[in-house]
Amino acid sequence: MSAEQGLQSTVSHPVGASHPVGASHPVGAGQVGALQNKTEEELWQDYRKTRNPVIREIFIKQYAPLVKYVAGKVAVGMPNNVEFDDLVGYGVFGLIDAIDKYDPDKNVKFKTYAVTRIRGAIFDELRLIDFVPRSVRQKTREIESTISSLEAQLGRTVTDQEIAVALGMDEADFLKTLQKISSTSIISLNELWYSGDDNDKVSIVDSIESPSSMNPDVVVVNEEIRRVIVDAINELPDKEKKILVLYYYEDLTLKDIGRVLQVTESRVSQLHTKAILHLRSKLTNIRKGIV
Repeated sequence: MSAEQGLQSTVSHPVGASHPVGASHPVGAGQVGALQNKTEEELWQDYRKTRNPVIREIFIKQYAPLVKYVAGKVAVGMPNNVEFDDLVGYGVFGLIDAIDKYDPDKNVKFKTYAVTRIRGAIFDELRLIDFVPRSVRQKTREIESTISSLEAQLGRTVTDQEIAVALGMDEADFLKTLQKISSTSIISLNELWYSGDDNDKVSIVDSIESPSSMNPDVVVVNEEIRRVIVDAINELPDKEKKILVLYYYEDLTLKDIGRVLQVTESRVSQLHTKAILHLRSKLTNIRKGIV
């Protein structure tokens, strides 16, 4: 059975006809009918109090399309060995995690919160299987290290030409290399910054400037770490910063962003990759106390 079929089997059967995830008892039709007469807000409040598996299955069914949507976005630019069905399967765990941890009192829409959790679960699994070829990973680290050294030395964001010269290549070859390593950049943005305490961690992507409702985990992360990351993002060139916001929080595809910025999709991919490399180099320097 494919991961996508597994998702369908989890969410497609009538609530009264199958076991909900994590449940061990069949669901009564009367119970389902009573719940279906409630608003979603009322169901969330009930679920927080009772952890009723019937309510959880209702939410899984309702938000199952969101898993495929997020998996579809992640799949863009991934190598051919990364299967869409696998991404969907990884995302299911994120959806269940989101349902279990969601707090409606924080005035954050569940869809917004769930996207973060689903995406995080997918990237967690991708990191575990280490899908990126070693040569690509090595080249990514080389470029990131070069950017880090140059920016520490110059005290500013460096240009493509400066990076290319330091790497011993022309600018055109550098841009081609950015295209080749683009599949690693999305993973990089979802990595966590640790300050030494497991409670002091924050995903870089969760700190991209956006309306406060877009940052549901802000209340549980170390504010100083978040401030450092936000400052680093604000130092990026405007176009690179705009691409991060449009992609991760406006949910635009690379093609859509290209239309907005009036550049090609491949150029957006290059700029996205460069933004991640710049961001990670700045954070590396901050960790080392260089800047």
